Amino acid sequence: MDTLTRAERSVRMALVRCKDTKPEVAVRCLVHSLGYRYRLHLGKLPGRPDMVFPSRRKIIFVHGCFWHRHKGCPNTRLPKSRLSFWKPKLEANHARDKKIRFKLRKLGWKVLVVWECEIKNFTRLTKKVIRFMEGKP
Repeated sequence: MDTLTRAERSVRMALVRCKDTKPEVAVRCLVHSLGYRYRLHLGKLPGRPDMVFPSRRKIIFVHGCFWHRHKGCPNTRLPKSRLSFWKPKLEANHARDKKIRFKLRKLGWKVLVVWECEIKNFTRLTKKVIRFMEGKP
């Protein structure tokens, strides 16, 4: 049973954003400060990627650990109520993400996923982004 009323749950879920989240804005600021320019949420590409670098054929997704099921992350826990609703929904999100990354790679794009929890270690994230953008392993 849900601990909130329908109206309270509706208000809470309306606050969940799909664009311009704090993690996404943080990664955009980092990428911009490194001198890379990008396009936002290109609708013509599968999955409407968070950041697209057309000339480099590269894409960055910024995923929330909970919503996109970051494997091994403590933020990936399941809710305590309504598991019959949440578990299939979150698993479908994860499966959809994999399918989208596959489609993009098939179209010739290189894809990087930055997880919400990775933003805490700014130095490591900076190195990861530079490696990806410069094509180094």
